[in-house]
Amino acid sequence: MRRLLLALGSGLLFGAGLCLSGMIDPRKVIGFLDVTGPWDPSLAAVMAGAVGVHAASLRLLGYRSEPKPAGRRLDGALLAGSAIFGVGWGLAGYCPGPAIVSVGLGVGGALAFVTSMLVGRWLADGLTRRPTLVSDAEADSPSCG
Repeated sequence: MRRLLLALGSGLLFGAGLCLSGMIDPRKVIGFLDVTGPWDPSLAAVMAGAVGVHAASLRLLGYRSEPKPAGRRLDGALLAGSAIFGVGWGLAGYCPGPAIVSVGLGVGGALAFVTSMLVGRWLADGLTRRPTLVSDAEADSPSCG
């Protein structure tokens, strides 16, 4: 029960941070990605703040870096997935976290994005014929987020 409450609290804090920083507004994200127009650097500031908080938390909790598990390498599937993620992020102005928060707040376009994201995940699982869910060991590691 404690673990579930901690996960709920972390999710609520993450969602509140996204709302307070304005990152649930796709125009803000697109403004950051559009370097030829009126560039909005606020996303970089939010990311830097998040990295700082995460690094401090890891230090306080005593986590140390671990070597990469065997079998994780840069391959075509990873590169293709990264490219698809980046294009989707740039076109829609959403990445998964802010999109899910936006659905919870009733933002119209976010539901279409999250639905498309879930259908894409389902199709990718079917095409690769291997489940892509995170194992319990990976979920407990500090590198998952």
